[in-house]
Formats: sequence, structure tokens, C-alpha cells
Amino acid sequence: MLPVIAIVGRPNVGKSTLFNRLTRSRDAIVADTPGLTRDRHYGRGRLGGKPHLVVDTGGFEPLAADGIYHEMARQTRQAVDEADAVLFVVDARAGLSPRDRAIAEELRRSGRPAHLVVNKAEGMAPAVAGAEFHALGMGEPLTVSAAHGDNVSDLMEYVLAVFPPGPDGEAPGRDHPAIAVAGRPNVGKSTLVNALLGAERVVVFDEPGTTRDSIYVEFEREGRPYTLIDTAGLRRRGRVSEAPEHVSVVKTLRAIEDANVVILVLDARTEIAEQDAHVAGFILEAGRALVVAVNKWERLGAAERDLVKRALLRRLDFLSFARLHFISAVEGRGLAALWRSVDEAYAAAMARLPTPRLTRVLADAVSRQAPPRAGFGRPRLRYAHQGGTNPPRVIVHGTGLEQLPETYRRYLERFFRDAFQLHGTPLRIEFRSGANPYARGAGRRR
Repeated sequence: MLPVIAIVGRPNVGKSTLFNRLTRSRDAIVADTPGLTRDRHYGRGRLGGKPHLVVDTGGFEPLAADGIYHEMARQTRQAVDEADAVLFVVDARAGLSPRDRAIAEELRRSGRPAHLVVNKAEGMAPAVAGAEFHALGMGEPLTVSAAHGDNVSDLMEYVLAVFPPGPDGEAPGRDHPAIAVAGRPNVGKSTLVNALLGAERVVVFDEPGTTRDSIYVEFEREGRPYTLIDTAGLRRRGRVSEAPEHVSVVKTLRAIEDANVVILVLDARTEIAEQDAHVAGFILEAGRALVVAVNKWERLGAAERDLVKRALLRRLDFLSFARLHFISAVEGRGLAALWRSVDEAYAAAMARLPTPRLTRVLADAVSRQAPPRAGFGRPRLRYAHQGGTNPPRVIVHGTGLEQLPETYRRYLERFFRDAFQLHGTPLRIEFRSGANPYARGAGRRR
């Protein structure tokens, strides 16, 4: 299970900057205005050598009695309650403040493992930057610069050292598919789960947020075992107000990580929202196989259906590898085709790609479209082998591959996907360059 790391601190100490650095994204709002982040933001950690979830919180004002800072403090407390570890961020430039002392006291009462992170320490000696923060009594201050990246990787290696190693981007090993049903609240996830199971196994009620936890159901279909995971709805940020619903967000993200295939459920009656794209992006980031199910299709007329199809293709073009199905969970329509796509996506995600064939396909791709020149030469792609499954990873070896543009990576991805019929799963292409054995000799010949 992925560890959850919460980032807390008073306003304007650089929490969102650190979040973006840890997730290697710009998903959180960053600006030099105290209190800009008012609710939590979730991301998949990319630093530290172990997979983890990162939670960015608003400015923590433990003593606020009412107003927006009181609400932000309440949400931060919820983030601390669900976290496995806390990064308590302070400002090396501003120095120790009474609010830092109040936060430290609250973190001690929480009982959660907390690490004191002294941010904005660029250009300062670590001993000088962290000196006055020893007074908080939270152990040795860890000095970083989130903006410049100084010491951030070392910080996460230290924080994550106590957690057991997790799979490198792969779902936990099973001998049968685990399928998570995810999406916004009230799109019909639990109804779809019941329809897929053919029984009333989970609660269905026409109110957003009925499912507060992820439910794992073991069953067989046509003699094949499956695990079906009904997840709690992922609300739009700013609408997660009750503690049980807040915890359900982390459980949903963990369920996605725990699955082999995710069925992303959309409501045909509503426009594709930012939250739908956010959930899809997390599934893609986790490398999980994906099938998109547009539910409540029976409620639309012919003209509306055409408009919805065009909007979906436009808004979800980054999921072109995934099969798209228009279903009615209530009436049971379209479920047989949905199952076929789930099985197809699972098979693609777990496919074994022989090295000889991968290398032949690579040679065919290069012969059809050679990589662009870089300087005086051209990158040489020599052979390929598989580096993992769920998602499939193809490792390409050669020389000068660091010069390959992202467009050529995408070209190879499409070529491999078509050659191996990898429908329904992301595909990772990694380049590994070896030393040019002729470089020195060529220099001597000159």
C-alpha cells in the first residue's frame, strides 16, 4: 500500500512549490500570496525511490477560530489524520514564528511521524538555516530549497526509508485481474458494479458520496476469477468537506494503484469536467490499463448522443489507447462488450514481449522513420527488450538516445502498440544510451 505524505505549514512557506517538486508537476497553484491554496491537492510522488502519494494542504493556522483560515486548518488536520508521515515546512528566510510553534505542538498531539523541513535555504549553510528551529523540539531540521530542488531528493530518501519497498509502478502481483471502478460521485459506479456482478453486492442510493470506502469483491465470471473494486467518488477539490469523504479520496487513489484495470465511469448527461480529466490523468500516471464507460446512455436522444461522442473524443484525446463504451448500468446494456474490453486491456497490460520480436519491430520502425539528426550524427537504436508489465515497459538501447525528441518517443510508442496490439494499456518507452566504442579511436585517427 502506498504511503501518504502530507505537507503542512503556515501560509507562504513554499508547500505547493515542494508539492510540485515532489510530483514533478505544476498541478498545485503557486503564487507569492499567503493562503492561496485553500484545499488539498493529491499527486503521485516521483522523488525518493519508492512510490507514494503526496498531499498538498492550505496554510495551517491552528488558532484560527472562524473564517477561511479556520476551514483551511480543519482540512489540514484531516490530511494529517490520514497521512503516514508529515512534512512540516517552515521558512528559513522568515525565521521561527509563534505560528510555527503552535503547528509543532499540534503535530506532536497528532502522533503522526513528522519531519521538520526548513525551506528557502538556498545559499545558506544548513547549520545556519536550521539553527533557530531546533527550539521546536522536532528533531534535526532538514534544509531544502523547493524552488531550486536543493536536497529535496535526499529529504524524500530519508522520509521514505522506513516504508517497505513497493512495486516499481506495477500493480501488486496476482494470478487474476483486479478491476477498479472509478469516477466522480453519482455517475453510477455502484450500479455498474452490481450489474457486472449480477447481484446487489454494494449499496446503491441516488445521492452523491454514498460509497465512503473502497469495497473489494471476489467473484468468478465464466470460470475465471476476478477482483472488482467499487471506489468512493472523487469529488472536485473544495467539495471534500466531511472527514469520511476526505479519507475516501486517498482510498480511491490507493485502489487505482492496487488494480490492474480501471473502468473510468462518466455520466453521459454531464459535460466532461476537470475532475474527470484529473482522475484519468492519475490512472495514466499510475500506468494502469483503462476502459472508459459512459453511463446513463439510455437517457439521451440521438442528437444528444452525437454531441456527447464528439465532446468525449475531443476532451479525452490523451486516452486514445483506451476503449470507449456507451452503456446503461441500470438496464444492463453494453456490459458484454465492456467485459471484452476489460479482458483485452488486462491481457495487453500483462503481455510478454519477446526480445527478438521487439528488436525486429524496432528495426522496422527506424527503417520507416529514422530518428532526426542531432548535431553531426544521428541517434542509433540497436535493440529493445521488455522491462516490466502493467504497464508494459520497452527498454531501447543504443547510442545518442538522449538526443531523441519526445515526438520520436511517441512515434515508437504508437508503432509498438500497433505491432503488438496493445489496446487499453499505457505503454512506457525508456531509452538507455551506451558509450560510443569508436569515439576515442576516431579522436586518435584525427
